[in-house]
Amino acid sequence: MKRKLFAFIALLSVLLTACTEDYQILESVDGLVLTADRSARTVGDPITFTVKDNEGNDLTAESEIYVQGNPIEGAVFTTEAVGNYEVVAKYAGVDSEPITVRFHDGSETNFTKRLLIEDYTGTWCGYCPRVAYGIELVMNQTENVVPVAIHRASLNPNHPTYDPYTFDSTELENMINIPGYPKGLLNRMTQWTYSEPDNINQPIALTQGENPKLGVAMTSSVSGNTINLDVNVKFGKDFEGLKLVVYVLENGLIHKQYNYTTYYNGEDIIENFEHNHVLRACLTNLLGDTVSSADTRTGETYTRSFTAQIPATVENAANLEFVAFMVDAQGNAINVRKCLPGDTQEFEEF
Repeated sequence: MKRKLFAFIALLSVLLTACTEDYQILESVDGLVLTADRSARTVGDPITFTVKDNEGNDLTAESEIYVQGNPIEGAVFTTEAVGNYEVVAKYAGVDSEPITVRFHDGSETNFTKRLLIEDYTGTWCGYCPRVAYGIELVMNQTENVVPVAIHRASLNPNHPTYDPYTFDSTELENMINIPGYPKGLLNRMTQWTYSEPDNINQPIALTQGENPKLGVAMTSSVSGNTINLDVNVKFGKDFEGLKLVVYVLENGLIHKQYNYTTYYNGEDIIENFEHNHVLRACLTNLLGDTVSSADTRTGETYTRSFTAQIPATVENAANLEFVAFMVDAQGNAINVRKCLPGDTQEFEEF
């Protein structure tokens, strides 16, 4: 009897071990975010997908990815057939929002697609850390986002704090016509839905899908107190009514931040909050400088050179950052790129 009991226990142990090896228990997640390294590719070339949860943890290896409803092996897909393909990721019973990728025959010129997020904020604004935290979550998911923090003066002149980073964006705010703070604007004209940290799929979706058909590349240097910046824009189709906007930003600014949210540990006043991507100057008109339609034709490259003094408000020139983007006739940003001093960028075309 003892031998039979021992044999049964041994068999049960083997079965349990086999089950453990064959099946993996997946942890539950609140949300799933699917991105692609390219929104479009020539047929025969690969597109690689990444799957993350809302906190930015990489779940690609444990997820299933479906293209046009059919599962694929791993996270890389290619095809010889021209067309648009819907892609969805699944993990632990949770589906991502679908994205669309395109394969073309090589006659189309495409560029890496990036999203501009303009964060209207202030050190005095206790609810503004909400948008800053949302931007951090988005940047955990994708590198193809360019944030700009536009600091505004307190609506209450008697507020006990002072924001040293205030930038006059009145002309821009009059155009978007969305009162109050905080607010995050995606590609300049689309409001990021409240509550921003709970809606990170909205901005991420704008880095996917249809290609913008224009790309930006910059060359920059800082010598003494002088900024030298060349902005180049290449076009994959004919455009009309475009404008160029160029920003000077500063990173690594330390100043207290009022905080009425639960983010950043719910600390009421964050004494040494690091303010990044702070708008210091605009080298063009704030709404953009007009670019002639003769310079925005298929295959053309438009170049604009800037020489400017470092703004007197800048605390550390080593922390400068430059942002350039093109807007259409309705004010929507079509594509955007950032660079640091000393960068020489190539067009990311494919």
